[in-house]
Amino acid sequence: MNLISEFADLTMTQDVFHSSEPLGLESGESFSKFHLAYTTYGQLNSEKSNVIWVVHALTGDSKAAEWWSGLIGEDKYYDPADHFIICANLLGSNYGSTNPLSIHPETGNPYFYNFPQVTPRDLAESLERLRKHLGLDKINTLIGGSLGGQVALEWAVTLGQKLENAVILASTPKTSPWVIGFNEAQRMAIESDCTWGQAQEDAGLKGLETARAIAMLSYRHPEDLKIKQSDKEEKLDGFRSSSYLRYQGQKLAKRFNALSYWTLTKAMDSHDLGRNRGGIEAALKSIEARVLAIGVNSDILFLPSESQQISQLVKRGTYKEIQSTAGHDAFLIEFEQLTYILKSFELEHS
Repeated sequence: MNLISEFADLTMTQDVFHSSEPLGLESGESFSKFHLAYTTYGQLNSEKSNVIWVVHALTGDSKAAEWWSGLIGEDKYYDPADHFIICANLLGSNYGSTNPLSIHPETGNPYFYNFPQVTPRDLAESLERLRKHLGLDKINTLIGGSLGGQVALEWAVTLGQKLENAVILASTPKTSPWVIGFNEAQRMAIESDCTWGQAQEDAGLKGLETARAIAMLSYRHPEDLKIKQSDKEEKLDGFRSSSYLRYQGQKLAKRFNALSYWTLTKAMDSHDLGRNRGGIEAALKSIEARVLAIGVNSDILFLPSESQQISQLVKRGTYKEIQSTAGHDAFLIEFEQLTYILKSFELEHS
């Protein structure tokens, strides 16, 4: 079934790609079959040259126009009137794609803790399967931040001349010990939940709340918390910052799954663009597309210097920086700056 032709007259479509071909993984494990939920906005032009492929971050989903509403939508930089925008839910995530709560085809039971280890390279390969299925011979722009940037970098290496532009936000060619440490602390919090290890959908849910609180401290900058969460009155307890972190933990636990969180943080830890490619420099130099690497001046998780490294080592790289007190999450918030940077990049290469 040609999904693009069938839905070409609609502004937004949602569908699921089912792959019956085995997907071999870097770990040596494999999926005999898998599925990816995806959302598209707009229509392909006659040349199929207007494809914008978005890769979401750790707990994102395929509805990119919702969580990136300042960038995607009517009269926004990526307007569905001009572009065919696609975003797929990453393998392992619990928003419609194959994940630890999915049924294992060989056992007839949910994967739970037996879900295979996946890496950003594996996630990129699953997206490649979807690209071929949809008959998209060329991608104009591949854009992703954080984990999404890692997956986008991996895919940019293998896409070669099928990709014109890669926009990598607040990401890195190899996960640092600093990021791995934050992720491990979050998984330790999930492990401390007495339900972790049990074969149930809500296993580790309270631990996930704590994990998210830890993560928020790495996503934000101390100055941002000072500005937004300082208490105006003198007190001994009940601080705004405490309430904020608890709220963020509870909010994620209502929409996400601890097993998916575990899977995707492990994937992030494993990211090494240079693995089996002769090192990071050789891998980055093999990317044929123009690359725009965007850092955030206040990012304490994925440092600006890591984005600068990407721009310096690729064949055709540009570095730009978002100025914000928001820290790592600025790439999801500072739409005005991001739009200006993207427009400037487009003008430079038009």
